This record gives sequence, C-alpha cells and structure tokens, in this order.
Amino acid sequence: MAYASLATGILLAAGLGSRFDPDGLQNKLLARMPDGTPVAQEAAHRLLKVVTRVLAVVRPGAETLARLLNDAGCDVVFAATAERGMGASLAVGIEASDDAEGWIVALADMPRIATSTIEAVAQALNSGASIVAPFYQGQRGHPVGFGIEHRDALMALDGDTGARALLMSQRVTRLDVDDPGILRDVDTPEDLRNI
Repeated sequence: MAYASLATGILLAAGLGSRFDPDGLQNKLLARMPDGTPVAQEAAHRLLKVVTRVLAVVRPGAETLARLLNDAGCDVVFAATAERGMGASLAVGIEASDDAEGWIVALADMPRIATSTIEAVAQALNSGASIVAPFYQGQRGHPVGFGIEHRDALMALDGDTGARALLMSQRVTRLDVDDPGILRDVDTPEDLRNI
C-alpha cells in the first residue's frame, strides 16, 4: 500500500447492469476483462491499495459477486433497498460504516481508475477537504471523497442519482488528473472489450 488513507472505501456493486445484459443472465461485474480478471475484483483491488477497509455494497441474491469481493478483501454489505438505485445503496454503505472518518466512494464497474488518482482523492480528504472529486478534461469522474460532516446527507440518499445533488450543492475540491479511467465504466460488452 503506497498511501494509507484514513477514509473507508465504499464500493458500489448493487446495480442490475441491464445495459450489459438485458436478459439479466450475466452480471457485468463478474465479466472478465481482457486479462481474465473480473471487473469488480479489479475495481476492489485498486481501492484496497489505498484504503485499508472497503465495504462492498451488493444486492441480495448476488452471492457469487459477494464471495468474489469478500475474497478480494472487502467487507460485504447486502443492500435490501438496492432496487431503489445508487443513492439507496450508498446510504446502506454509509450506515454500515458508522466508525468511518470519511469515505471514498467508487463504482465496481470502473476497473481502470489509476491508483494514483485514488491516492490523490484520499490525500485531499485526509488534509481536510470536505468533498473531493477528480476531473479529466473538464469532466467529473470517480471516485469521490466525502468528509464525516456529510454523513447525515449521505445516509438520507435514495433513488438512482446517488450523491449528485450533494456534489452540486456543496463546494467540491477539484483534482485535475491525467486519468481517463475516472470516466470509463463497463456498461456494455463492447465497453469491456475496450477497457
């Protein structure tokens, strides 16, 4: 571990991934990247290089994914409210980490975020920033860091917009990074081939 963050990682892995497989037969987070590594496992490994504790939020019934993330080193939390969207899943992760001093929120379908970007978010958060987000070529990406003062607002989230409203209403410490991985998620099989 190059930089040990004080924050708790939240890896959101409770989505349906319906654009990847409209029939719901294959979980995109278990799909293998060109090197054979499952998407969610790679995302977890990168986050675990910076934070010592990662809570992976998965939907009920995703036992194979839960085992994979547990074996990768994450603590797994099942979100009974996952069908309500990303905001609801994030709230479950925040509630399950009541001892956290802050959070770095990452998405399990984004396996190419550079470890240096995660470290930069962690360092800014540990240095007192309230909300931290990386930007690549003017676009905000992931992961996003939140200080402890946002705990109640994060726990109140619901629906599918995640923390977008919070990010729009608060001053965000902007980190410009040379990392296209902060914008590249796996939504379709083609995305997986090009990752």
